[in-house]
Amino acid sequence: MTQSQSRSADPASWQSVQPERGGLWIFTGIRDFIDNIANTSPARLALTAFGLAIFLFTGLLSLPAASVDGSVTPLHQALFTAVSSVCVTGLTVVSTAAHWTFFGQLVILVGIFVGGLGTLTLASILALMVSKRLGVRGKLIAQEAMNAGRLGEVGTLLRIVITTSVVIEAFLALALIPRFIILGENFWMAVWHGVFYSISSFNNAGFTPHSDGIVPYETDLWILVPLMVGVFFGSLGFPVVLVLQQNGLNWKKWNLHAKLTIQVSLILLVAGAALWGLMEWDNTRTIANMSLGDKITHSIFASVMTRSGGFNLVDQGQMEPTTRLLSDALMFAGGGSASTAGGIKVTTVAVMFLAIAAEARGDADVKVYGRTIPQGTMRVAISVIVAGATLVAVSALLLLQISGASLDRVLFETISAFATVGLGTNLSAELPPSGVYVLSVLMFAGRIGTITLASALALRQRSQLYHYPEERPIIG
Repeated sequence: MTQSQSRSADPASWQSVQPERGGLWIFTGIRDFIDNIANTSPARLALTAFGLAIFLFTGLLSLPAASVDGSVTPLHQALFTAVSSVCVTGLTVVSTAAHWTFFGQLVILVGIFVGGLGTLTLASILALMVSKRLGVRGKLIAQEAMNAGRLGEVGTLLRIVITTSVVIEAFLALALIPRFIILGENFWMAVWHGVFYSISSFNNAGFTPHSDGIVPYETDLWILVPLMVGVFFGSLGFPVVLVLQQNGLNWKKWNLHAKLTIQVSLILLVAGAALWGLMEWDNTRTIANMSLGDKITHSIFASVMTRSGGFNLVDQGQMEPTTRLLSDALMFAGGGSASTAGGIKVTTVAVMFLAIAAEARGDADVKVYGRTIPQGTMRVAISVIVAGATLVAVSALLLLQISGASLDRVLFETISAFATVGLGTNLSAELPPSGVYVLSVLMFAGRIGTITLASALALRQRSQLYHYPEERPIIG
């Protein structure tokens, strides 16, 4: 046996003789790792998918080609921007228009599109790309996220989700591009801005490629209406969009999730617009000096954007304290489940109010539209609310210590980060790196935390062969 033959027979030295197979080994290892996660812990798969996406986009944004001055962007700024884009938040520590080159803005835009697909959808796609298949538990969690009737429909619905996103964003872009051309932008600049705003609005991201944001267009309905439509439909969630695709406006054929999501979203939209307009009507720093039509436009726009959109027409720091408190509540409520919106989700709000109403009436069951809501669903709703409130409280405490800013500013920025809204009083840009990292973790937790918690709780159901005696403590 020759020396070369001896080496080729030794597994320990095989890779050194055939280094071209090292990449295959690495790919196989990654594939097996993700396949194992998909089959054992869908929640962990969601964390892995978003973690890998953030790691990738942080690296891309750290490249000299991503910044206008050609320097390496500091880690805390690149990480924060990557988290904000992938978690479709919109908070920034540097100006999107002034700091990032076209390449940097393109990276942000791709991050928004990828992150907007959602944790469970992105995790399922990652598993399909790497392992070529979804495990049974992976299919179960994707089925739950997208309301698929059968496990065999999951792959088809994943394709529908991506196709639907692209089609809606294309329509929004086609509505915006002509207006930017009319306003004096050259064709390719108008195309870029139209595509950027369409993706940013449908994914509820709130990033803007203009240094002044959309403030220059505060009375331009041709731009404001598509942005509001994109944000509203994006906040409903893919399960609701699929129901609308299949059944149109036939209320009787909608499932309970679609009914609750649309109804509560409309209630919050109308109530939010009325209250925001009432509180800011005489505020000379915001809308007091505007015409009646512009005041109404601003009120509706603010109500739509506060629940997750992140675009703003007025300086958030100049609003009345009562308006900021209202904004805190709307941001915390958020949008629909499995959507691009954040917060605790409107169905969580609906379930809790229905439970309170049932308790007040003395009903044993929580019923709505001819359906009974299971006790397990209410436990998940309570867990989501408590977990969200705890995250916000702990993060606000840390930021108060780090920044020394006032409580109302810190609370506003904290809830905006947790709910992935993106509205702010510029506190993010003023924070030291430690504060930036706190907000980065909060955005990540807010984007995946409540959904992952709900999924994990749903998967922990188990048979129990015994039941302890009941004893009711005093409540209230």
